[in-house]
Amino acid sequence: MKGKLVGMNGDRAVAYAAKQAKVDVISAYPITPQTIIVETLAEYVNNGELDAAFIPVESEHTALSAAVGASLAGARVFTATSSQGLALMYEILWIAAGLRAPIVMAIGNRALSPNINIHCSHDDAYAARDTGWLQFFAENVQEAYDLTLMAFRVAEDERVLLPTIVNLDGFILTHALEGLYVLEDAEVDAFLPKRKPINPIDPKNPKTYGPLDFTDWYMEHKRLQFEVYQKVGGVVREVFDEYEKLTGRHYQPVKTFNVEGADKAIVILGSSAGTARFAARKLAEKGMKLGVVSLTQYRPFPVAELRKVLESFDVVAVLDRSVSFGSPGNQLFMDVSTALYSSKKRPILVNVVYGLGGRDFTPLHVERIYAALEEVQRKGEAPEESLWVGLREG
Repeated sequence: MKGKLVGMNGDRAVAYAAKQAKVDVISAYPITPQTIIVETLAEYVNNGELDAAFIPVESEHTALSAAVGASLAGARVFTATSSQGLALMYEILWIAAGLRAPIVMAIGNRALSPNINIHCSHDDAYAARDTGWLQFFAENVQEAYDLTLMAFRVAEDERVLLPTIVNLDGFILTHALEGLYVLEDAEVDAFLPKRKPINPIDPKNPKTYGPLDFTDWYMEHKRLQFEVYQKVGGVVREVFDEYEKLTGRHYQPVKTFNVEGADKAIVILGSSAGTARFAARKLAEKGMKLGVVSLTQYRPFPVAELRKVLESFDVVAVLDRSVSFGSPGNQLFMDVSTALYSSKKRPILVNVVYGLGGRDFTPLHVERIYAALEEVQRKGEAPEESLWVGLREG
């Protein structure tokens, strides 16, 4: 592991990465559990450690609006939010992506109300999934730091120019103190040179951004925007490879564990992947083989990579830390189902709901999921409804 070993929680690790990225503008409104991120950045600016404009706005809607303007002007821009804050930003999420503003935003993943809950669900990440933002999921504090640095590199690539979200589970990662390896400032400078804006706002050379788009051109413009996302996966892999050469830390869009020879697997996002791997090792000691597949890259969805991995299994549980009300499946489950639809060999898929509102996800829950997969495999068909694990019955 290259770098200096330090202790930080996830929020501070993200803020430190943004500082090393030498962001020009931070527009922020504090909301639990991401507040520590913007508080730390405010301290850096106040102490003279970071030469940036810190804009303390009156709402999350304004935070992202200011970020869009600053990004279009050519600045390297960072913001952060959670839950209801992202909901208030929602209108501007679409605008940031459509205007190709390469903002980086951290989300301390938190449940949406009601009832009011400040703990982890993936409601906010899923709410942003169709807006055009790229999304990465961190599994630990080290990944939160690394992915923040790489997010700037991907977002600002001339082939991409898209806003990017780094997700880290609320409290589980945002407030968890872990050891991580941080790079020297000079190394970050070499990996992440100063942004070179394309067609920035210039009062001497006025341009129109986001004009009225009628029926004769709107669809064509959306097609052009759509085509950009087809290039993103290749850029992400390039950045992951370059970062590995710099740090020795290997990243890939789809991460696998214990998949060789297994006929059952689970697909999962975020910090719970570590719990799943631990449980899979314990199951292996009992002669039971369970593969664990986690996604570092959530948007654009890594269809080809995931399909290649999952086609070898008989039955797969897809775990959602959220609920899509009224839908035949929850969010990640729908993505995985769509990715596998045209496969010649498709595993039976089981949708699992877990960990809502910060509910603990334990190795015992993984063992129960494994037992459910065994039953599905025996019957040869999936249950019609999602399986809820960790639910207090009665």
